[in-house]
Amino acid sequence: MEKGKGATGSSGRRWAVDFSDNSTSRDILDPPGFSRASLDQDDSTLSRQKKDAESSWKSQKAWEVAQAPFKNLLMMGFMMWMAGNTVHLFSIGITFSALWQPISALQTVGKMFEPYKDAKVELLGPKLLFIALNLGGMALGVWKLNSLGLLPTHTSDWVSSLAPAQEVEYSGGGLNFG
Repeated sequence: MEKGKGATGSSGRRWAVDFSDNSTSRDILDPPGFSRASLDQDDSTLSRQKKDAESSWKSQKAWEVAQAPFKNLLMMGFMMWMAGNTVHLFSIGITFSALWQPISALQTVGKMFEPYKDAKVELLGPKLLFIALNLGGMALGVWKLNSLGLLPTHTSDWVSSLAPAQEVEYSGGGLNFG
C-alpha cells in the first residue's frame, strides 16, 4: 500500500475534507428558531440601550456638578465662622474669597455643563441649582462683609458731613427687667 492512500485506494484519505470547492452558493438553512431579522433588531435595541445608559450617566454627572457648590458653601461658612467678626487680614481674605469663588463659577456655567449636553439630557434643572447655590455663596460673603462693618449701609458712610450712626447695643442675660 502506498503511503497516504489508505484502504480506499487512489481517491485520497478516507476522513479528509476537500476545501478546494470555492463555490459560495451553498444553501444552508438557518437553525429552527433563528431569524436574521431578529439579530439586526437586537443590534438596534442594544444600541438604543447603550445611548439611554449614556444619557442617564450624563444626567447623573450633571446633577453631581450642580451640587458641588454646596460642599464649598459649607466649608466657606465654617471658615468665616472661624475667622470671627473682627477686621483683620485673615477675615477679609476669607470674605473676598467667599465672594470671588461664586462669581468666577457663575461666569463658567456654560463651560461647566458642556460635556453633558445631549438631546436626551435636560440641563436646565442642574444649571438652576448650580446658579442658586453660587448665589447663596455670594449672599454668605455679603453677609460676612456686613458683619465686619465693611458695607456702606448708612448715609454717613457716603456723606462725610453727616454724623456716624449711633451704635445701639443690647445685652441679654438674667431676668432683671429694671
